[in-house]
Amino acid sequence: MTSSLVTDRVRVGIIGCGAISANYLQNARSFPILDIRALSDLNLDAARSRAAEFGIPQVLSVEALLADPEIELVLNLTVPKAHAPVALRILEAGKHTYHEKPFGLTREEGRQILDAAGSRGLRVGCAPDTVLGAGIQTARRVVDEGRIGQPVAFTAFMMGRGPEGWHPNPEFYYEPGGGPMLDMGPYYLTALLNLLGPVKRISGMASIAIPVRTIGSEPKRGKQIHVETPDHVTGLLEFESGCVGTIITSFATRFPQHDPKLPITLHGTDGTLRVPDPNHFDGEVQLRREGEEEWTVVPPTSPTGYGRSVGLADMAEALRSGRPHRCSAEQAFTVLDLMQGFLESSETGQTYSPVTRYDRPAPMPDGLPFGVLES
Repeated sequence: MTSSLVTDRVRVGIIGCGAISANYLQNARSFPILDIRALSDLNLDAARSRAAEFGIPQVLSVEALLADPEIELVLNLTVPKAHAPVALRILEAGKHTYHEKPFGLTREEGRQILDAAGSRGLRVGCAPDTVLGAGIQTARRVVDEGRIGQPVAFTAFMMGRGPEGWHPNPEFYYEPGGGPMLDMGPYYLTALLNLLGPVKRISGMASIAIPVRTIGSEPKRGKQIHVETPDHVTGLLEFESGCVGTIITSFATRFPQHDPKLPITLHGTDGTLRVPDPNHFDGEVQLRREGEEEWTVVPPTSPTGYGRSVGLADMAEALRSGRPHRCSAEQAFTVLDLMQGFLESSETGQTYSPVTRYDRPAPMPDGLPFGVLES
């Protein structure tokens, strides 16, 4: 097999120039397949500032960016409640789109995106792309090779106090579409799906533990937030493989006892695997098998050092090569369906079964950088 450099780069526009945009723009420089052509934001001064910082040639209104025939793929970095409406506008303009998590605020929004993309023959991708990093990919290889035997149980914990102590604009975390499950759940659930495959059924319990919060960061220090969505969510998941476990996402806890660097643990019939933080791309994977007295660190099985934009680059390369992209709309919809299912289960007291079939994406290639196509 040989490889050759991609000369037909994918031309990308970005809508939304908030805090996360700097991370995407910085990491996009590592992927030759990406050609960032234009930035847009409701606050054009924010877009101009990012364009100057990263050398992006154009700052356009949203309307002008969507009308630009040169732009093929639009990265949607708006706030969560705008993800679905903006994605639909991008698709209506005849462009592919990749957006930040969550996929939408409701199952109905997610279905609208899937239907709009399908009717137009367009692709949709969605974060998180942290599952493409060496941490989760290495853990997946261990599971797939049977090194812990048959997975039996798991725990997945994201437990903390909430973002109002550090985030400059934390209000949206406590609005519908926010909360620890819709904010952080996508990282953990996407990782679990990649590790364990499709889910059979779930149940959940959720509460608003701290109804009023006070912002401790600038520039809004002292402002109160009235919490409108559960800030503590616990779920049980039964996978089709038979593996059963617990996920907790919380903005209402202090001093959690689990190791925050290894927040997911998979227990199998022959061993146990400690999985690194799925909010990051790398991290140690630790394995202990039957008869061993110590944990061993599993060497990475795929490239380290990826950052946000790897999912976008994977989608861009897939557009050129014709293969499926890994951070797909279908995967993101499955995660949204599960997250909404936890909240509905908490309200009804009933278990919930996913509405669509989930198929794991292909594992990451060994050492093949995006920007290079197989030939």
